[in-house]
Amino acid sequence: MTVHNVLTYMKAKSLGQGKYADGQGLWLVKTRKDTGRWMLRLVVGGKRREMGLGSWPDVSIAEARERAALARRRLRDGVDPILERQQQRHRTRRLTLSDAVEGCFEARQAELKDDGKAGRWLSPLKLHVLPKLGRMAVADLDQHEIKKVLEPIWHTKSDTARKAMNRLNLTLQHAAALGLDVDLQATLKAKALLGKRRHVTQHIPSLPYAEIPDFYSWLREKSDLTSALALRFLIMTVARTSEVRFATFQEIEGDTWSIAAARTKTNRDHRIPLSDEAQNIIRSARGDTRQSLVFETSKGNPLSDAAMSSFMKREGFDARPHGFRATFRTWVEEQTDTPFEVKEASLGHNVDTGVVGAYQRSDRLEKRAVLMQQWANFVLSK
Repeated sequence: MTVHNVLTYMKAKSLGQGKYADGQGLWLVKTRKDTGRWMLRLVVGGKRREMGLGSWPDVSIAEARERAALARRRLRDGVDPILERQQQRHRTRRLTLSDAVEGCFEARQAELKDDGKAGRWLSPLKLHVLPKLGRMAVADLDQHEIKKVLEPIWHTKSDTARKAMNRLNLTLQHAAALGLDVDLQATLKAKALLGKRRHVTQHIPSLPYAEIPDFYSWLREKSDLTSALALRFLIMTVARTSEVRFATFQEIEGDTWSIAAARTKTNRDHRIPLSDEAQNIIRSARGDTRQSLVFETSKGNPLSDAAMSSFMKREGFDARPHGFRATFRTWVEEQTDTPFEVKEASLGHNVDTGVVGAYQRSDRLEKRAVLMQQWANFVLSK
């Protein structure tokens, strides 16, 4: 005969540390005389498993027996009660918006430059959304909450608001993939409530290309300043400011400057053909043979991110270094018959995508070398 219902309240209360059977696989495991837990032993799929049924004395003997009986019935019906409970806990867990954002970010890191370590993907949310909504359950996020938190910056910081809205949409998709009941239309509804952003795109000021020869002629007289020399190199290569600031002599071989993917905005290796003038600048910049950076401060550090811009501002120019890329692109468009792909490749833009990119693997270096020498000749035409 199967023995069951062995324990009583008084008996359980008097027992010391140890394991005590109540029958039919139900055990009381006491860690101290005044506390313990209920445990049910089951055979699931031919393997013995243990299922916790709660703490004693919070869960009474009668309640523990009811829970054990329910688990045994589920097992007879072909359902693993342990797995079923785990799935139920996962469904009911209240995932906060902060947790959901972090999970979404981790899932997308491989798509971001340098695994998103710069923090640009997260920053719009960390600055404007998570301080107010981070502790909210992501399943409770709706268009009204999104509208309330983004309304203050919707018109004044429209690009930041756009990025925050985009990140929230991706986060909701991530939460839905986890099986959570979220409103995937929340961001679309919030946009409808907020209306169109009042925003005028402000382009970085640039010099008209007709003024470049005079400007460059003046700039050559200032080349005792590292920032001015670096600015000349930036104009000749139409590279980005950060690429010039951290350029090293090891990256330059003959008439080619090779920038590793980790240093480019597109996260792709980029080779830049160097005109005769660009090579002259490299020779002028080389000082100590131990020097690694092409343009370094007196202390051996890279130029600050504002060095070239501050130089132009001090000298009374409204244009900024990055604007020379627009100056070059306008000159190429209006003064040459260069193919579109060569123009864009000269700026380090990715023009070969999808199937084309899979087969077209040339970076058009020779064609770009001809173009960059034409550009140098024009700049030096004063």
